[in-house]
Amino acid sequence: MNKVVIITGAARGIGLATAKIFLDQNYKVVIVDKDKKKINKLKLENKKLLKYICDISDPKNNKCMIEDIYKWGKRIDILVNNAGVADFGKIETIKFKNWRKIMDTNLDGTFLTTQNVIKYLKKTKGNIINIASISGLRASTLRIAYGTSKAAIIQLTQQQAVELGEYGIRVNCISPGPVKTKLAQAVHTPDIVKAYHDSIPLNRYGLENEIAEAIYFLSSDKATYITGQNLAVDGGFEAAGVGLVSLRDSSN
Repeated sequence: MNKVVIITGAARGIGLATAKIFLDQNYKVVIVDKDKKKINKLKLENKKLLKYICDISDPKNNKCMIEDIYKWGKRIDILVNNAGVADFGKIETIKFKNWRKIMDTNLDGTFLTTQNVIKYLKKTKGNIINIASISGLRASTLRIAYGTSKAAIIQLTQQQAVELGEYGIRVNCISPGPVKTKLAQAVHTPDIVKAYHDSIPLNRYGLENEIAEAIYFLSSDKATYITGQNLAVDGGFEAAGVGLVSLRDSSN
């Protein structure tokens, strides 16, 4: 029987790239997204694919979603908690409704989906991959809500790993650095792109598929003794610290 993987926030970007990899590896894949237009426009058809529209931050809908998926796939092996939203603003000016919107999806949605899937993962000794961000490791301006939500995801991963390990369930986290998504290309000005390039030892943005490959590895049988870990897939951004640009310039 084919293994079943659920990927939230998968109508675009990293989530969609991840879905394609799992489909190529003969998994049954569930793409979950709340954007009905995006998910219906996906030019991705496969008899092993289920497209499911759901706002994962809604407790009732979330529970029904997991039950429906189990009925469809007859098992659940992997959960990729990828759904997330961003809204940038200063701590003095950000509105509470914007703060809550980010926490609802990024943190509450991850918590709810995990909680509802545990009983099925116990049966398969499956695993969970949470998607955080380099913003959860390094503070920066305008990311008071987004960065805080992603830092919470990293801690949540460790809590989940400790509690679920006795059932053979592994839980790990991926923290992507700057990634060349359509959204990033739309909102990152040339000055922002240059600043990121100067701060990343590999001197470029990551690709969606590079993050997806890391997700696949952590979920695979090649990572069976890895749990409770956060992997920064960021071209060295988090490791670089301060002074990289001046040191690079002085060596030329």
